[in-house]
Amino acid sequence: MKWGRIQFKSVGMKIFIILFATVVLVSTVLGVSSYLMSKEIIRGQVGLASSQAIEQAADKLDFLFTEYESISRQLAVDQTLKADLELVTNSSIDIVKRTEAETRIKSKLDAMKGSDSRLFGIRLTKKDLSKAYSSGGSSGTQNTEYAQAAFDKIEAAGGKPLWLPTMKKGFFDSTNEPTLTMGRLLQNLKNPNGEFYLLIEVKDKSITDILSNLKIGKAGEVRVITNDSTIVHATDSSLIESQSFIGLDAAQLESDDVSFLTTDDAGVTQLVVYRQLKTVDWRVIGYAPESDFVSAADKLLYVTAGVLLLAVIVALLIGIYLVRVIGKPLEKLCNLMEEGEKGNLNVRTRFKGHDEIGRLGHSFNRMMEQISALVERTNLSAEELLNTAENLSMASKDTSRNAGEIAAATSEIAMGATSLAEEADKGVDIADQIGHQMENVMNLNSAMDKSVEKVIGVSQQGKEYMASLVEKTEAVSRMTGLIEENSGKLSRSTFSIRNILAPMVEMTKQTNILSLNASIEASRAGAAGKGFVVIAEEIRNLAVQSNNSIQTVSTITEEIQEAIENTVNVLTTITPMFDEQLVSVKQALQIFQNVMSEMESFVGDIQSSSASVHELNNSQSVLRDFFANVSAVVEETNASTQEVASMSSEQYKVSEELVQLSNRLEVLSETLRESLSVFIVDKE
Repeated sequence: MKWGRIQFKSVGMKIFIILFATVVLVSTVLGVSSYLMSKEIIRGQVGLASSQAIEQAADKLDFLFTEYESISRQLAVDQTLKADLELVTNSSIDIVKRTEAETRIKSKLDAMKGSDSRLFGIRLTKKDLSKAYSSGGSSGTQNTEYAQAAFDKIEAAGGKPLWLPTMKKGFFDSTNEPTLTMGRLLQNLKNPNGEFYLLIEVKDKSITDILSNLKIGKAGEVRVITNDSTIVHATDSSLIESQSFIGLDAAQLESDDVSFLTTDDAGVTQLVVYRQLKTVDWRVIGYAPESDFVSAADKLLYVTAGVLLLAVIVALLIGIYLVRVIGKPLEKLCNLMEEGEKGNLNVRTRFKGHDEIGRLGHSFNRMMEQISALVERTNLSAEELLNTAENLSMASKDTSRNAGEIAAATSEIAMGATSLAEEADKGVDIADQIGHQMENVMNLNSAMDKSVEKVIGVSQQGKEYMASLVEKTEAVSRMTGLIEENSGKLSRSTFSIRNILAPMVEMTKQTNILSLNASIEASRAGAAGKGFVVIAEEIRNLAVQSNNSIQTVSTITEEIQEAIENTVNVLTTITPMFDEQLVSVKQALQIFQNVMSEMESFVGDIQSSSASVHELNNSQSVLRDFFANVSAVVEETNASTQEVASMSSEQYKVSEELVQLSNRLEVLSETLRESLSVFIVDKE
């Protein structure tokens, strides 16, 4: 594709396009980067200034909140108020004292509310609203879910002040303007019934007064939000209690940046500055459309457009000049080079300048003259090369034929040596296999020796254990006989105890009869026999106790006699079993002795087998050494033969390559002569 007489693929056009694109791109990048940097600088300065204003506003709000926290702290430690609250909750106090205490409480609240126009009201109330005292001008109280939830939060604070977000209709949903509330539990450890909740309701207008002089941009706004982005204060009071479209996450709070950009619901980019309050976990944020601050930087866009247009015009003029000075001469030179490419060596340039293009034209003329001379000399050399190639081809064919015969004979010798080496290697491998098997047999014999030694050791232990068991079994048999003998003696002793108890039973009966007769005689004697009555009664009680003791001893003696008889029966049953066990243990001892004798004989056989295996292993080593020597001699012979065969093969390959090179040289000579015939050389 051409434009006029200029090709778009030419060097001149490429230089023009590169220069034009570079100038336009650099101008555009500089203009846009200047515009963006200006916006960023303006945004940073505005953000810093706005952040300082927000910080001052936050300090004022902290001072306001600290002031009311100080008031609540004074009320918490006011002993008079504490005593009055105890009085109004004490049902045993007469109505006059209770009325006086209520009057003092209301007067104190009225005085505090009257001295501060920012307060909507101050309340002291129970959680169930059974008792409530408020300053003048305060709205009524009603039990709502929000109020009960707020009371729970205040109680959880444990006597510390707690700020509650602004409500459109106040704490009890009964006011005609928004208020924010500070709650605190006035604790009374001695009298928990005297604890009240202090509620200080502050008008939202007090925050408006503090933030009224703070302005962010032309259409900016300042808000106070909670940590969950609930609006505490806004210019439009209808937004209170709603969610702010601008929130702050943990990363933004921990960052050192005092401002950031965000997008509102309408898609407008807003510049936001913020500050965390110190007294309560709320944030003061100010935001305004970014366009309010960076509109002045838009003028740079018009300057950038003008500079870009001027750069385009300059780039066009420079490009046209470069095309005329560089592009056209290079195009003429390219045409002449194309003629030379076709074989016309008579073409010449007519450049008169002394710059790089002029020097290139002069060099082209000298190059074409040298090429013409070279072509003439090459024609002569090609004729001589063709004759030499024919002679070299004939000699190479004779050499190649002789080398092929030598290589074939050497290959046959090498194949025989290789076969012999393989057979020798097989003999070595077989001898190695025999050696490995003999080593396995020797290892098995060694393992059997160790196993037999362990079996002999275990048999010896078993023999000793069975001998010990025989002794223990005989001892148990003897002890069983002693137990039978002692059981007979104990049985006879219990029989003697029965004989002793029989007279004692008769004595007890006689004593009982004697005490009965004494009682009868004492009753006949009247008053003189009262002493004998007491003695007779004691004797009768003693006889009863003696009879009970004798019966108990008799029962125990019978139980002992029965247990002895059972023991004797069991021993009579066990004694034959012990005798049979003794016989079995003696038989096991005899078996262990026989096992030891057999194992000792087996050890002798294994030792004889190991000696035979060692002799066989020595013979295998001698056989292996013989095969190894044979294999080494064969390998040396094979290596020498293969070396000769390799040299013969290499000589044959060289001869073949020499023949091919001779043929190729002959072909190249013909090709060179044909190629040189293309060039047109001036013969004049």
